[in-house]
Amino acid sequence: MSATRREVLARTGALGAGIAFTGAFSELFTGTAAARGHGGYGPLVPDPGGLLDLPRGFSYKVLSREGDQLRSGEGPVPSNHDGMAAFAGRRGRVHLVRNHENRHNGRIGVPTVEGLTYDPMGKGGCTALELDGRGNVLGERVAIAGTAVNCAGGPTPWNTWLTCEETEDRAGTNGYTKDHGFIFEVDGADPHRTGAVPLTAMGRFQHEAIAVDPRSGIVYETEDAFERPFGLFYRFLPDKPLGGTGSLRAGGALEAMRVPGVPDLSGIQEIGASFDRVEWVPVPDSQAKETPIRLQDFGPKGITHAQKLEGCYWGGTSVYFVSSFARSSEGSAGDHFGQVWKYEPHRRRLTLVIVFGPGTDVQLPGESPDNICLAPSGGLMVCEDGNGAQHVYGLTKRGEVYPTARNAQNIGTPEEPEWGEFAGVTFSPDGDTMYVNCYSPGTTFAVTGPWC
Repeated sequence: MSATRREVLARTGALGAGIAFTGAFSELFTGTAAARGHGGYGPLVPDPGGLLDLPRGFSYKVLSREGDQLRSGEGPVPSNHDGMAAFAGRRGRVHLVRNHENRHNGRIGVPTVEGLTYDPMGKGGCTALELDGRGNVLGERVAIAGTAVNCAGGPTPWNTWLTCEETEDRAGTNGYTKDHGFIFEVDGADPHRTGAVPLTAMGRFQHEAIAVDPRSGIVYETEDAFERPFGLFYRFLPDKPLGGTGSLRAGGALEAMRVPGVPDLSGIQEIGASFDRVEWVPVPDSQAKETPIRLQDFGPKGITHAQKLEGCYWGGTSVYFVSSFARSSEGSAGDHFGQVWKYEPHRRRLTLVIVFGPGTDVQLPGESPDNICLAPSGGLMVCEDGNGAQHVYGLTKRGEVYPTARNAQNIGTPEEPEWGEFAGVTFSPDGDTMYVNCYSPGTTFAVTGPWC
């Protein structure tokens, strides 16, 4: 019962067939626009400036571009803009914390800053922007440096950002002087308050994104492993939950999800498929001293894997996580162009709520979901990371997929155009502005318009 993008686009008026998703994630859709059946904002209008195509009535402002100088004077704006979150500041200000997924050979690394640098040889990290109530940039500075491949992460209930390293490189590899593969906590308003301390108890693996249960303080983590066996879905049980900055440094227990009888989530294709006996298995060696976690011995029942585990988001009483795609030719149990899964902790229930593909038109929105966030309309806003045209697109309770933005920056050639992925979609605390990154060339946009 998987759906091609042509099918899920039908309700936007683009094509003539349709599909309604299950109501498994209905508590996530609480906005007024969702209640009246939000169907999108209309067709995208080509941008005369060649940067970002938006629906009529919307406009954008470029907040930051790679290579420009940071307002702090610390150096150039780093490249590879990735995960991001927005936090409320004083007097109506907004703090944006932005990841830079730089590897050892990245184009423009995050400048090293005393007290904020973990490994001087790491080129990844985060920068922080401060905006006034009118969306003007007041400041831009390094928030953490010396990390590696900072892909996604997620916000905490105490208004800090957890930035995730998507690598397992050890000291001595690629010139690094310290082990990598950790999560770091970043305070966008005062980076020196959090410093550059790895949260080692949360595991050392190819991290992607996190979501925090605001009731229990449990942190859910996705792993985007590039080779078989693919990544796992984890939960971290902190010894001092919900204690603000410093609480995650107190340690805790890392566990991996086991779905009995399901070794690979990509083998599940039926929307609404549900599993009520999800188990959480202690990770034998969370630091992966000898063996990557996904290769460790989890007992005779094994553990549950999934290819391209990416975005992770808390909504209502559940955590949602994304598999961007699965390819049987690469070792997965099935093929799809994107899944969204929902886990209900109070019921120990896992449900497949969305499947895309594999039949698809890569020039239309709806392929390879990556970063996700809650939209003011009450639905989900999704960054696309696939082939062809790249979009930010919305998903509604009624099964609608609608385009919100299209990257117009051609990084290929006129004959063979190519567009960088979107990442880090997030909204201002008042819901009036969508912030989103273009990965390459690294660009941070603020988009305003009639969001509800």
